Amino acid sequence: MSDAMTLFGGDGNSLVSSDLFKSLLETNKTLAGSGGGGPRISIKGGRFREIIGGTQARLFKGDKINLIIVNAAPLARTYYEGVYDPNNSAPPACWSADTRVPSPDVPEDTKMSNSCSTCPMNIKGSGQGDSRACRFSQRLAVVLEGDEDNVVYQMQLPATSIFGEAQKGLMGMQAYAKLLGTHNTPITAIVTEVSFDEDTETPKLYFKPLRPLDEDELRVAVAARDSEEAKAALAMTVSQMDGVKEKAPAPKAKAKAKAAPVDDEDEDPKSKPKPKPKPKPAPVEDEDEDEEEKPVKRTAKATHAAKAETDLAGIIGQWDDEDDDDDDK
Repeated sequence: MSDAMTLFGGDGNSLVSSDLFKSLLETNKTLAGSGGGGPRISIKGGRFREIIGGTQARLFKGDKINLIIVNAAPLARTYYEGVYDPNNSAPPACWSADTRVPSPDVPEDTKMSNSCSTCPMNIKGSGQGDSRACRFSQRLAVVLEGDEDNVVYQMQLPATSIFGEAQKGLMGMQAYAKLLGTHNTPITAIVTEVSFDEDTETPKLYFKPLRPLDEDELRVAVAARDSEEAKAALAMTVSQMDGVKEKAPAPKAKAKAKAAPVDDEDEDPKSKPKPKPKPKPAPVEDEDEDEEEKPVKRTAKATHAAKAETDLAGIIGQWDDEDDDDDDK
């Protein structure tokens, strides 16, 4: 089948590369019935998954993935109401983009409080065990290393992947970002290895620097940072990215109601308000999943900027020192 470049006369046609031509492609998206706001990477079940329009498009091989973090949203809070149901997705009942006050988009009928600090869902024990029903999270805009299409994905981090002290060179996002800051290294200027914590039942991520980007890669990363796709990845909830339609607001839950546990940040409970919902265990990943596993495309570049190499060597050296110290204990 001929592509647009062939139909319009090949690479030499300036119309194809014009902003006007690109803007006209929006009509195609409308007619095609796009199922969501954009692609994202899920960590459901302790596996990296490419989600397009709410449907799993790819299951990445292994428990590590290499990517470039091009942008990040501030810490946020999200509260899902009702009993967990893995087969149904629903928008959150209440959420905050700054962890201080609910978003202006939260319906009055489902808003838990006018302030996050006084919200009953921000009290220990309002969730499972001693946890809080309203959870911290943080959205990232990322690009896979070696992806020639430079697709910008949303990646949402649960609280367990954000906070915590570094252990044996394994770091959550805040500790990782602080380490890079001490070496004057922008997180967007390096390839980051993201891996799962093997000692936890629920998905928890660790971050590690691999190498600096070369000039061409850095130029692409900066362009991705300023793209509309990156802005959408940081602004949209998981439900919005997957194209889940808004439902009529449910009656506000009582303060004593506890939210059911969730497998990870991608698991949105179905909105079924109950006076005292009983927690249900997180779903077990289907062992018979027949989806073809495809390796992530990774392309290492041979040439790196001299200064970037020096900075990264210091960071990786610090990692090695921490490992040696832990081994001596």
